[in-house]
Amino acid sequence: MTTSTQVSHELDVSREDRTLAAAAAAHKRAVRLRIRDIVLAILTPLVLLGLWEFTARQGIIDARLFPPPTKIVDRGIEMITSGDLMTHLEATLGRLALGMLIGSVLGIVLGLAMGTSRALNAALGPMFAALYALPKIAILPLLLLIFGLTETPKVLAVTISVFFVMQINTVAGVRQIDEKVLEAARAYGATGLNRFRLIILPGALPFIFSGFRIATGTAVIVVTAVEFVASNTGLGFLIWNSWQLFQPEQMYVGLVTVAVLGAVLTGLFAIAERLSLPWKRGKTRE
Repeated sequence: MTTSTQVSHELDVSREDRTLAAAAAAHKRAVRLRIRDIVLAILTPLVLLGLWEFTARQGIIDARLFPPPTKIVDRGIEMITSGDLMTHLEATLGRLALGMLIGSVLGIVLGLAMGTSRALNAALGPMFAALYALPKIAILPLLLLIFGLTETPKVLAVTISVFFVMQINTVAGVRQIDEKVLEAARAYGATGLNRFRLIILPGALPFIFSGFRIATGTAVIVVTAVEFVASNTGLGFLIWNSWQLFQPEQMYVGLVTVAVLGAVLTGLFAIAERLSLPWKRGKTRE
């Protein structure tokens, strides 16, 4: 018995050691993959920028249309120092923030209502589906006709584009909640506000955050397009005016700023999603 017990104990210890070793190896591999991903994310654009710089300097590509990145950076520093870039950035950010706030609140609230009410979804769903297919920039002339050359049409264009994305994603989020979960909630007496707070909203949150990421990109596109034709401030105006005056370095500064703005806002929503929904974090893959 003693010998058998000792053997069993040794086997348990061996299995535990193998488990710990496997866990340590998995952790090291995850760290290596994370470092590799960071290195690739940094090196890829640097290599492409270096290739652009070289080909522009050597005359392989037309430097008048594709000025070297170093010249674009120099022009960007000048615009930051003078305050010109910040003036346009602040104008665009203000329109984006207000439009996204209004559009998100309305889209989420109505989406939750439509997701939980079959009658409301039947009444509004087909109409919203048709309106969603309409290019949002095509509504700008109507908005300008109604409100004139003020800030209102620019903000409303962003609001409308964000509203439909958030409404559609929120409805989808509510509809994908497992019916068995809803039945269990009813069985335990979760009704009304408790049902909404504990089941409906948490279940729809992943889709709502996905909607935020999509809506952010759409909003940046729409506000830039609106500023092309109906504004004398903002990053869109900066890009369009630079093209008209044939100032390619300044135009590229505007383009890069728009790209960085979209990436930063999307990244902030991705971080918020990871913090709010830790159980939805995806697994690292090679």
